Amino acid sequence: MRDLTKPEERHPEKAHRADNPQPKKPSWIRVKAPTSEGYKQTRDILREKKLVTVCEEAGCPNVGECWSQGHATMMIMGEICTRGCTFCNIATGKPSSLDAFEPGRVAHAVAELGLKHVVVTSVDRDDLEDGGADHFAQTIRAIRHRSPNTTIEVLTPDFLKCPPSALEAVVAARPDVFNHNLETVPGLYAEVRPGARYFHSLRLLQRVKELDPTIFTKSGIMVGLGEDAPAVKQVMDDMRSADVDFLTVGQYLQPTPKHHAVARFVTPEEFKSYETAAWGKGFLMVSATPLTRSSYHAGDDFARLRANRMAALGR
Repeated sequence: MRDLTKPEERHPEKAHRADNPQPKKPSWIRVKAPTSEGYKQTRDILREKKLVTVCEEAGCPNVGECWSQGHATMMIMGEICTRGCTFCNIATGKPSSLDAFEPGRVAHAVAELGLKHVVVTSVDRDDLEDGGADHFAQTIRAIRHRSPNTTIEVLTPDFLKCPPSALEAVVAARPDVFNHNLETVPGLYAEVRPGARYFHSLRLLQRVKELDPTIFTKSGIMVGLGEDAPAVKQVMDDMRSADVDFLTVGQYLQPTPKHHAVARFVTPEEFKSYETAAWGKGFLMVSATPLTRSSYHAGDDFARLRANRMAALGR
């Protein structure tokens, strides 16, 4: 996907240059190229339905494994984002108008893939009055109608400049999991997520619980952007203060030399320490590994999340 707004023009000091080469990936972060028949079948169904996935657009390293099992994260509302986050490989620019038939196509794909759990995400749509909230709600309802036994997880934008009714519309459609990623520690927002506001995103997650306490909330961050361990643990505390149930922590991987530099590759041992700390802070579910992504093993993790809630309630 062509990058319409170049990250190195916004933050040249954070992009890799000839005198600042991209570090070599360690052995624990490398994955094989996708070649399986299951991968091809999933790709063909998505092409037939003319659907976009964040798996491809964001260059997810787990695409081969997930698609070989028929698992794909649907990305609605187009391929062009109105934000310019320096970590993200999705193109920035002026998006096209919404496709009224997209919710139905997503629902058909979910049914054809036989998904027990589906993750639906989107680009940021600051050009829309509701940030695309109603489109999310329509997609949730379409999936429910077509596949009533499929559990639904949404990974939404922050609805930063939208009226309260935007978030309320998504919550009223009752996804099983409401995910919104904080992405990084607050001290790096100006460099990494300049169009967003840390405490607004935190409040968004808290508000979901106030509107419907039965919906699981989830959020994630990347590490290796320049943060330190105390800042990461403070984010954990902030999430728990907002009653977030599920935390994901994964290694940031620089999509292209134009994007924010990888400060370092966090070791598996450090990820384990983050996982241990998060469990101790009271999260119902934690996934913290170098290859962890928001939707990686989302179905299995949701089953554990639900079981852990039942156990916590003594049922």
